[in-house]
Amino acid sequence: MPKTITETKVKKFFKKRKTDSHKGDNGIVLVIGGSTDLIGAPALAGMSTMACLRTGIDLCIIASPEKAGLIINSFALDLIVKKFKGDFFTKKHLKKINELEKKADSVLIGPGIGKEKQTNEFVKEFVQKNRKPLVIDADAIKACAGMKFNGAVLLTPHEKEFEIFSGKKLYGKNINEKIKLVKETSLKHKCIILLKGKTDIISDGKKTTLNKTGNAGMTVAGTGDSLAGLCVGFNALGLDLFQAAEAGAFVNGKIGDLLYKKMGYSYIASDFAKEVPYWIKKLLN
Repeated sequence: MPKTITETKVKKFFKKRKTDSHKGDNGIVLVIGGSTDLIGAPALAGMSTMACLRTGIDLCIIASPEKAGLIINSFALDLIVKKFKGDFFTKKHLKKINELEKKADSVLIGPGIGKEKQTNEFVKEFVQKNRKPLVIDADAIKACAGMKFNGAVLLTPHEKEFEIFSGKKLYGKNINEKIKLVKETSLKHKCIILLKGKTDIISDGKKTTLNKTGNAGMTVAGTGDSLAGLCVGFNALGLDLFQAAEAGAFVNGKIGDLLYKKMGYSYIASDFAKEVPYWIKKLLN
């Protein structure tokens, strides 16, 4: 059985910020998401972005279709939202998105991005051309079904998204069978997979770890977007993608546990970003 992630392990990933650092030295992230395809899509993109920003990076830029972007702007004045014409992303947006990607240290694609056919084509082409460490979440995982990557890619699926991506069924499997399938799939597709569940499974096909923080209240919509935001933020801070996946899963689950103690199962995803600074400070001390 793979080892379980601990706070002691995660603390070792983080380095204290240099006192003479300058703007941009501590991470720039590009988040690509949002659409008007479904109600709440802008909120999902906004929650991932807020969680990312709270990791302590210097800058988080979100690229979003214009109507969704206006809503995302309302989440916080700290967000820089680049708005693109239309209700959803298409290939016509690729050139400008690729220009933004060049300025970022790490990229997240998928929160609230929708399932339009043209958007799926946009996602696939962007992923193929992207040269930065990349976190793929939500509907972007489905758009990339069956793809092979270059290794610098982290997928954060729940079980259904994993099945769509890999073509392998997880329903009814025990934990050992799930570990085996995640390991095989990550090796085959040359990526890291963070399978979300009661026990999170993280594998790159060679090494595998488990995360057991979190609780049943985290089935509420949006907690996975918070996780993706933490992962991309931690990567931009200097953790490699595997470490970022481990730290993201651990911290997201710990926040869920803290919120459960405060509120029972009445907490919601927008509560998560407020608790991120506490855990960042704890991990740096």
